[in-house]
Amino acid sequence: MEVEMKIRTLMMDPVTQMPIVVLRDASGNTILPIWVGMYEANAIALEIEKINTPRPMTHDLIKTLLMGMDARVDRIVVNELKDDTFFATIWLVKDGQFISIDSRPSDALAIALRTDSPIFVDESVLKNSRMAASQDKGKEEELRRLLENLNEEDFGRYKM
Repeated sequence: MEVEMKIRTLMMDPVTQMPIVVLRDASGNTILPIWVGMYEANAIALEIEKINTPRPMTHDLIKTLLMGMDARVDRIVVNELKDDTFFATIWLVKDGQFISIDSRPSDALAIALRTDSPIFVDESVLKNSRMAASQDKGKEEELRRLLENLNEEDFGRYKM
């Protein structure tokens, strides 16, 4: 089963100085932090901030290609967590047929933002990510509280 989520924020991890995309479900009960690379975070930030670039970025090019091929993004799904690495699938629809495309979550999220497509996370990923976040319950709850109560000033928004 899949849980629909939205990007809540893009922030910098104060320890590793790596960007984190924080996904949150509609009820606000479930959050999922995904660490991404700087370039991928920049692609996501550009779309969140609605910043136009003088030339198309890779994800803008992909959107244009899909439109030119009369294909659309149905949804993206973060569908696996293996060895602390997230995996995603971009589900396209072309001529009534579904096509699955393997993707890094950061690329899938950047494309979902550009195409106004829904973002889903498989329940198994949510379950496994909670266990992977911390070995003991106290640290897991502390991390959860921290992420749920984030203010942009706490860590600072991701700056391009």
